[in-house]
Amino acid sequence: MTARIEKVQPLPDNAPHVLVVDDDRRIRDLLAQFLAENGFRVTTAEDAANARAAMRGIAFDLLVLDVMMPGESGFSFAETIRADRDTPILMLTARAEPDHRIKGLEIGVEDYLTKPFEPRELLLRINNILRRQGGAKSLSDAIRMGDFIFYVDRGELQHQGKTVRLTERERDLMRHFAQKPGTAISRLDLANTGMNGSERAVDVQINRLRQKIEADPGNPVYLQTVRGKGYILHAE
Repeated sequence: MTARIEKVQPLPDNAPHVLVVDDDRRIRDLLAQFLAENGFRVTTAEDAANARAAMRGIAFDLLVLDVMMPGESGFSFAETIRADRDTPILMLTARAEPDHRIKGLEIGVEDYLTKPFEPRELLLRINNILRRQGGAKSLSDAIRMGDFIFYVDRGELQHQGKTVRLTERERDLMRHFAQKPGTAISRLDLANTGMNGSERAVDVQINRLRQKIEADPGNPVYLQTVRGKGYILHAE
């Protein structure tokens, strides 16, 4: 089973996006429904491998991570996350020993909850973490292109409430354009944005982005070429 997005009801565009990682499908489904009913966008994954795949395309606001999973443990996965990103983590465990809790806190997770738990307590803890982290990004931290919204800090592109998968290079380009919407940016400047100085690589990535955000990529409305200058993103 691969990671998937659970949509229970329409959510605001800037709803916080939570990744729930647990090998127990009942818990995944329960939390997906409960959190969605309380204003969260939710993706679920059954193990660390699927969670890691989901994180390659989405910048989540928070992870709810089970400790005991087949294959890679929650502790090990949390350590790899902490090595290169600061996404808040709330860990779940069936064991209440202090050493277990201390190990998670030493890794750098924000909170710890022992199973079984009340979903309402989980909700309170999640909200407290997000409040300390500054909460969900508002629309002022986003750029809109028709039915598409790109959340700059999260690096997340959404189309009518659904997440559109971006590669790291596509995400970097979108962030670069978002800093100067309506301004032409040279291919050379864009090439220095994770492209190893290759202007040809920029052209390839621009074409791929157009496939994702343009109704007619051959006649782009939002991501246009400016002859002799480079590319420009027209945001609303």
